[in-house]
Amino acid sequence: MNEPIVARHWLALAAPKAAPAVATSTVLILGRIWNANGAEHSVGNAALMVVLAAASGAAGVFASTGWAGDSVIAGTAFATAGGLALAGVSGYADGWSLPLLLWALTTAVTYGLAARYWRTDRRESVAYERQSADRREDHAHIERVEALRAGAQIESARAGAAYAESLATALITRATLPGFNPQAIEHAGLPELPATDR
Repeated sequence: MNEPIVARHWLALAAPKAAPAVATSTVLILGRIWNANGAEHSVGNAALMVVLAAASGAAGVFASTGWAGDSVIAGTAFATAGGLALAGVSGYADGWSLPLLLWALTTAVTYGLAARYWRTDRRESVAYERQSADRREDHAHIERVEALRAGAQIESARAGAAYAESLATALITRATLPGFNPQAIEHAGLPELPATDR
């Protein structure tokens, strides 16, 4: 009922959407730095990247077939294999055309996979919000009844206090009236007033 209102900064909202492009761009830049530092046309460096990418791809296949791990491990392994392949091509190739083409393809595939998880996350959060709203509606009548009961108790207490205050004021006022004689009331047969200790 009293939920805090949180307004997230636009950077916090945009950061997850920019993460795939930042990741693939970082791999491309590191691959080109590696190229400038001697990896261009180096068979040993290319063989290393092929072996690492193949090993990551194999780990992803094993994880996705259910031998070990789960979908998160499989996704991580395939992403690592793609990153290693991009870094290997960026480091080995001369020129920018093939690395940029592979970067664009890798970025598009990464966004395609991420969009699937974003949709699933959005679907789950919308379902949770709907379920919370339904629960609030189901229990709203209980809250209203309890609020009415508490209000009635408060009003009853206020009425009792007002009655006691009025009675005390009436007794004090009657005792201060000129010519008031409590013994005359007792002799007339009216009920006896309670004795007050002062």
